[in-house]
Amino acid sequence: MLKRYSLLALALVFVSIYLFPLYWMYVTALKTGTEIFAFPPTFWPEDPQWMVAEVWSRLKMDVYLKNSLLIALGTTAIVILTGTGCAYVLSRIRNRWMDAVLFVVLMMQVLPSSLMVTPIFVAFNQVGLNEFPRTSVILAQAAKVLPLYIVLCRATFVQVPRELEEAALVDGNSRVGAFLSIIVPLARNGILVTSVLIFLQSFGEYVYSRSLITQRALQPATVGLQSFMGPNTSDWSGVMTYSAIYVTPILIVFVLLQRQIVSGLTSGALK
Repeated sequence: MLKRYSLLALALVFVSIYLFPLYWMYVTALKTGTEIFAFPPTFWPEDPQWMVAEVWSRLKMDVYLKNSLLIALGTTAIVILTGTGCAYVLSRIRNRWMDAVLFVVLMMQVLPSSLMVTPIFVAFNQVGLNEFPRTSVILAQAAKVLPLYIVLCRATFVQVPRELEEAALVDGNSRVGAFLSIIVPLARNGILVTSVLIFLQSFGEYVYSRSLITQRALQPATVGLQSFMGPNTSDWSGVMTYSAIYVTPILIVFVLLQRQIVSGLTSGALK
């Protein structure tokens, strides 16, 4: 029993350390500019300030959040349409070359966005895609996260028994029909979890948006955050309020879907 409580206390300590930056962001958003730089620091605001409405209207956060939502939805849709079939094919091919193929796919994932943005900018400029900056960001981000989606979804498809697909083919289904009517429904939990992860990752995309989008009306919320940063001064209270507005919907989505996410992860999505 003592060991159990010790492990519980240790877990609470680690969780507290992990969540402390999030707590500090919300608390700082409620502090005045003077209290933010006070020493020793206060862990609860003495005179709470509520700047949500001011920051929302002054920076037109509805535009930034709409752009972030469009980029995340567009990226997720492209990744699902192109990556699901690829993950299924890779799950059904078993030979010695498959490890090499998966290695190449993962190599595309580990390349940093800051390294890829220059060749992507040149390539998009050659084909005229820079005239559509938001579409350019969606395509670049889809190429960035597609390998991750393929690898995670492949693990989900591997869990589906091959015999079910063969039985559907014997019953007269085509291979595409068996895939859509048998395989996809059985793997929907893993596909949903992976799609949510891709959506959340794309919702916070910064590097491509900062480099490819110059018009403020098309920039996502991550780029809009730099509006508070100047060469000589920074509005830290505004930064934290902006961050709290931006992060809160993501946390709400994660909390609402946490049961499905945990279920999907433990049923093979990350195996």
